Amino acid sequence: MQDLRFTEPTPIQALSIPPALEGRDILASAQTGSGKSAAFGLPILRTLMEQPRGKTRALILAPTRELAAQIAKHLTALAKYTDVRVAPVFGGVGFVPQVNTFKRGVDVIVATPGRLLDHINQGTARLQDVSMLVLDEADRMLDMGFLPDVRRILKHLPATRQTLFFSATLPQEIAALVREMLRDPVRVELAQSAAPVETLTQTIYAVPQEHKTDLLLELLKDNAIFSAIAFTRTKARANRLAAALERHRVPADVIHGDRSQAQRTRALENFKHGKYRVLVATDIAARGIDIAHLGHVVNYDVPNAPEDYLHRIGRTARAKATGDAITFVSTEEEPAFRQIEHALGKRLDRSANPLFPEASVEPPKPRILFRSRPRRRR
Repeated sequence: MQDLRFTEPTPIQALSIPPALEGRDILASAQTGSGKSAAFGLPILRTLMEQPRGKTRALILAPTRELAAQIAKHLTALAKYTDVRVAPVFGGVGFVPQVNTFKRGVDVIVATPGRLLDHINQGTARLQDVSMLVLDEADRMLDMGFLPDVRRILKHLPATRQTLFFSATLPQEIAALVREMLRDPVRVELAQSAAPVETLTQTIYAVPQEHKTDLLLELLKDNAIFSAIAFTRTKARANRLAAALERHRVPADVIHGDRSQAQRTRALENFKHGKYRVLVATDIAARGIDIAHLGHVVNYDVPNAPEDYLHRIGRTARAKATGDAITFVSTEEEPAFRQIEHALGKRLDRSANPLFPEASVEPPKPRILFRSRPRRRR
């Protein structure tokens, strides 16, 4: 912790770590970027340090490869001066090396549900000694349809265990899963307000749909935007935007579900090291990307759900740093953006558009159709 310059706990850490060390189940809701990985990671490492090595005693489930890789990397850094071994298990990479990891015995597995079920079905996963289970970003698992997989995984775990349940939001649909998994949990609720962190600046531009790329290129003329993640609604739009940026000599790469894990990892690492100025991504990357000094997030497309908006902009202004979130809103996207404003509890002022000052996101007035009165028969 000293190496990582951890000096004081975040609120989620301060409220979660003590009961977790006591062996209590925890139901926690906290916004993205609040330090959840250490909130469950430190109690796991502290507990496992006192137990024999060679068996998987802790399982952490995450919805995306990026988030699983991030958690595993973070816990490995925290465990530097211990002999606790942490390994990620997710798709898009070789199956056999993961089989060998299970055979050698690893203390903490950080897995996505789909790939872990593959190992369970093949008989290669050894989960009979798991005493600590973490479900991270449970609401995202619901969105991605993973809850049936989670229930299947639960059947292969010991009934007696400690469970830590972390989620940015707690929708009603996962209430049944909470009742199945947790026993007399300590509740930690830090996400009841949807307000983004105070160090985050939100800028909203009204722009016609067909001119979003022009506006982004105009904004990138400002060298203050040195690194940005631009979120699109679809993989095809992500590819087109990245190609357009490259044509205009803006170094860019793309990350989405159609790319292999090696390609996604390479794109992210190159972006972190400054090879690319813009990383274009779909929402698969909104949860799980942890970049210490990301200056800007650009919502090239308005997301469909307010929760996705919060997770996107949560990629910047992390760990008390400052950051900027820029959102392009076309007239067609105004209803979706008003839902976001409703979730935030306020209207976000639109900034002057440097290219299209005449653009408006106000919804068109309804047309009133007049019918001529039917003629009376004489």
